[in-house]
Amino acid sequence: MTIRNWVKFFFTALLIGGFMTAVVGLIVRWEFFSQYLSNGEYGQFIGAFLWMIFLGFTMSVVAQMGFFAYLTVHQFGVNIFKTLTLWNWVQLLIIAIVLFDLIFFRFQLTSDETGRTVLYLGLLATLVGVSAVTAYFKAKWTKKHTLISALFFMIVITTLEWLPALMVRSGNIDSWVTILLFPLLAVNAYQILVLPKFNKQSDEDKVKLEARRKARGKVTKSAKAK
Repeated sequence: MTIRNWVKFFFTALLIGGFMTAVVGLIVRWEFFSQYLSNGEYGQFIGAFLWMIFLGFTMSVVAQMGFFAYLTVHQFGVNIFKTLTLWNWVQLLIIAIVLFDLIFFRFQLTSDETGRTVLYLGLLATLVGVSAVTAYFKAKWTKKHTLISALFFMIVITTLEWLPALMVRSGNIDSWVTILLFPLLAVNAYQILVLPKFNKQSDEDKVKLEARRKARGKVTKSAKAK
């Protein structure tokens, strides 16, 4: 990928993360934000809203680091297991383990917390649902064999990026767990779906650049000949 296209890729992902966090944060924590509006403290409201956007920028950077780390891991996986088919089966196994770990260890659901159980099962359904839709379109727009890899990235890597929030056990953690999931999903879906477009554009830009260099070289030679 060329530097120019990487910059576009990076800042678009950054804006997606900031926008998604701001919107979801405003909805989930409306009670917190509304007190500033009701008291006429508009400066405080804007400050808190901008802080949400900055948090979204941070989550976007985390997601982008996770994405490029996955590209390396994926290549290692294919090389280690020799065939893509075997690596896909390994990825499916890891997906199952991660989902099991989320339900039985990370969420820590109990029978006397019905509301919290519904919330976390809803978040799990969102994680799996968005991942499945993203993987479907990834396979449809590129190649069918990318389905499992895209599903692995969206579920496993997103969960790893989400894990720091899930490990906190104090404060208004349920709200933050909810808020932080959505920018990670949005940025990761964007990255895995549009990367081929940016790579293609980069290849086209390189061809055009090489053509311009050759044209300048011909002009220079012609000028020297005169």
